[in-house]
Amino acid sequence: MNTASRITTYTAALAVSFGAAYGVGTVTTPVSTDPEPAAHAEHAGAPDGGGEASQGGHDAPAGGLQVSEGGYTLDLRTPRVPAARTTELRFVIRDSTGRQVTAFQREHDKELHLILASQDLTTYRHLHPTRAADGTWSTPANLPAAGGYRLFADFTPAAKGAKNLTLGADLAVAGDYRPAPVPAASTTDMVDGYTVTLTGPLRPGTAGELNLNVTKAGRPVTDLQPYLGAYGHLVALRSGDLAYLHVHPNGAPGDGETEPGPDVSFTATAPSAGTYRLFLDFKHNGTVHTAAFTVTAGTAPATGGAGGAGDARDAGDAEPTGSSAEEEAGNHQH
Repeated sequence: MNTASRITTYTAALAVSFGAAYGVGTVTTPVSTDPEPAAHAEHAGAPDGGGEASQGGHDAPAGGLQVSEGGYTLDLRTPRVPAARTTELRFVIRDSTGRQVTAFQREHDKELHLILASQDLTTYRHLHPTRAADGTWSTPANLPAAGGYRLFADFTPAAKGAKNLTLGADLAVAGDYRPAPVPAASTTDMVDGYTVTLTGPLRPGTAGELNLNVTKAGRPVTDLQPYLGAYGHLVALRSGDLAYLHVHPNGAPGDGETEPGPDVSFTATAPSAGTYRLFLDFKHNGTVHTAAFTVTAGTAPATGGAGGAGDARDAGDAEPTGSSAEEEAGNHQH
C-alpha cells in the first residue's frame, strides 16, 4: 500500500473511532445488570429495607444508570443548557411503542420527582416539573456552573402492573468548566441556620438505619412540617457514576407513632462500596431546606479528591464540612 493510501485509511479509522466515542459520551448511559427497577427500593414500613437489600452479601440495585428500563424511556428534549441562566428543561417519558406517557401514579404528592446533580456532586436540585396534556414535562432551572450533570426522573406509570422507575439522562451545561472535587467527608451540615447531624452507617448490600437530627440555635426542632407526605426525603448519589438511591423515612406524619422531629430516620442499603453524597430535604416554618453529607460505604477506592477516602469508614466517622442550601422559585436547591 502506498503512503497516500495508508494516510487515507488511517484517517478514516481515526474518524470512526472518535465518532463512536462521541456517540457513546453523548447518547448512551451505563447499563445496569439489575433485573428489577431500583428507585424507591426502601420505603417506610420496610424494617429491613425490603427487596434485595435485605439479603446481605448482595449489592442493592442502583437506579438512574439507564435511559431506558422496563419498556419506558426518558427522552430529554433539552440536553444542553447555558450556565448561570434560568432555562426551561423539557422532557417526556415514552412507552415501549414510542408514545408519550400521559398517566402516572401519584407518589409522595407528585406524579414525578426530578433530581438534578452535577458530576462532582457540588450542585443538587430537587425539582417538581409540570406535565402538559400531551405528556411533556417542563420546569425552570438555573445551574450555576458549567460541566456534566445527571438528570433523574423518578416515577411510576399508571399502567396496570407498572413498577416504580428511576431513569437517567446526561445534561450538558455550557460555559467555563472548572471541575471540583467531591466535598470532603462530613456528617454535620449547617444550612439556613439549622444544624443537621447524621448518625448510623451506610453499608453496601446490608440495610442500616440512618438518623438525621435537626436543631436550630442549639435547640431541637420538634415541629417539622410534612413535605411531600413525609418529614424528610433522602437521596444518595454514588460518586463516579452517580448511581441513584432514593429512600424515605421510617414512619409517616399522622401514623400515631412518628414524631415531627428532631429525628428523622431512614432504612437504606448502598448499591456498592464507594463514596456517596447524601441530600436531605426537610421543611420547617413553611420553607424547604437541604442538608448535604459525604459518607463512605464499605471500602471506597481512592479517587485523589476530597471525600474519596480509600479507608473503610462508617457514616458516623466522617468529619463536618458546613455546606448551605437555598430555596428558589419553589425548587429545592443545593
